[in-house]
Amino acid sequence: MNTFLERLSVLPNTFLLAWGWQRRLLCVIVGALTAFALPPYGFAPVLLLTFPCLVWMLDGAIEPGPGRLLRRAWAGFAFGWLFGFGYFLSSLWWIGSAFLVEAEKFAWLMPFAVLSMPVGLALFTGLGVSIAALFWSDRFHRILLLAAGLTLSDWLRGHVLTGFPWNTFGYGIADYLSLAQSASLVGIYGLTFLVVAISSAPSVLADSKPMRHRLAVVAAAAAVLVLMAGFGAVRLVTTEQRFADLDIRIIQPSIDQQDKWRPELRDGIFQTYLDMTAAPLGGAARIGQSRLVIWPESALPFLLTQEPGALFRIGKVLGAETELVTGAIRTEASPRGTDYFNSVFAIGNDGTVRGIYDKVRLVPFGEYVPLRGLLERLGISNLAGPISGFEPGYQRRLLETSGGAGFLPLICYEAIFPGALSRAHGDAAFLLNVTNDAWFGRTPGPYQHFAQARFRAIESGLPLIRAANTGISAIVDGTGVVVEELAIFEKGIIDGKLPQKIAKPLYSTTGDLPVLIISVCVLVFSSITRYNRDSRIN
Repeated sequence: MNTFLERLSVLPNTFLLAWGWQRRLLCVIVGALTAFALPPYGFAPVLLLTFPCLVWMLDGAIEPGPGRLLRRAWAGFAFGWLFGFGYFLSSLWWIGSAFLVEAEKFAWLMPFAVLSMPVGLALFTGLGVSIAALFWSDRFHRILLLAAGLTLSDWLRGHVLTGFPWNTFGYGIADYLSLAQSASLVGIYGLTFLVVAISSAPSVLADSKPMRHRLAVVAAAAAVLVLMAGFGAVRLVTTEQRFADLDIRIIQPSIDQQDKWRPELRDGIFQTYLDMTAAPLGGAARIGQSRLVIWPESALPFLLTQEPGALFRIGKVLGAETELVTGAIRTEASPRGTDYFNSVFAIGNDGTVRGIYDKVRLVPFGEYVPLRGLLERLGISNLAGPISGFEPGYQRRLLETSGGAGFLPLICYEAIFPGALSRAHGDAAFLLNVTNDAWFGRTPGPYQHFAQARFRAIESGLPLIRAANTGISAIVDGTGVVVEELAIFEKGIIDGKLPQKIAKPLYSTTGDLPVLIISVCVLVFSSITRYNRDSRIN
């Protein structure tokens, strides 16, 4: 046993005793390695190394004893920021691909974007670790402190300003569907708490406490992991996959982003959509069945309602029992001139527009430019296309098929926001995500986006229908199981059936409140414990 402990202490001592730039570099590297748990890599075991390393670095940097609140908070913020910078740089580097689509205009911005986003997002990670550091100690519950701090910081990152909850730490188990089912109970932020706490547990093996106590902590974490896996396995096995009386056709045209807005190609692009829509049925499609055809985000390279004959040509290819939902740009007159909206159109088989949804959450710098007047003087404009920027829609709302099936449109990155389905959307039969990930090529971006959209199905119990220009398009049931899928950059059609929604999950009722309360309670308990301990020392 002593030999085992001596070997075990080598790795922790590397982080406990590192100093200066070496310690800071180690922290960035550890954060960068954490990103390999995310899709498309899905190597979640790396978390059992990286989060213990973060705990050991905090153990070596945070001064014990009463007082020194500012020093502890600053040390926690510094290490949290370095860890977060490495994590977001490693998991979001692919955003630079968007700046190469029109390289002559935007390539010079790429290094600034690739570095500035991790710099900003890491502020939240720094805040979360700083909160934990305030009450840090050598006791076992410090792993719960770290979990609570990072859960609160992830939640804040998803809500402050416009919010950007991309790659919260809970997505580290996205490729393990049985574990991901716990999102139906606690949501993605609850998974962040569980993932960080369980992954950090091995760090206590290097503590100086009795071995039986250390093993008890690791065993408790393992037991929670087994319970999560068991719950997920039972949910997947016992949830019967049933289908509604609605067929789905998803069009994935795989049009290169550089070609999308070229005027000489617009007629050919439109004809591609029409031809694929009118193609013979395949897959699970049924003749004579009501059918919904879905085209991806901003599918058409022109303004649909201002193009003579476009709606008529769409109506001609739809057929008697078929209707279309497509992403398209919409305009509206305003006192400022003309406002543009990134929208979803529901079009009947006679070519009439039956409903419109305008995207509520716009992508900063992609669809609108904050402080536009100032930044445009510096040559910075939006990347989304040949217009100056979009206006946000008023609110999320349901659209309906002609058969009365309500669905919640989620345009592009609206699908990354947890709790997308509110009580006002209780009659929804499915989620519909249209997107255009062609901006990001064959990078991890489209895989991460798809994984996060699947979590919205798990959280709500609703099937997800996803149409992406270059992929990944899919039909996903209410447990996150992929029923049909088209690979990235594969031109093709999905003909399938709409899965029925399943029993309403707990998370869709409670939301994030329980996990936020638990996180705050952990902080309060730790503060009381530390105060009592410091009082005895004094």
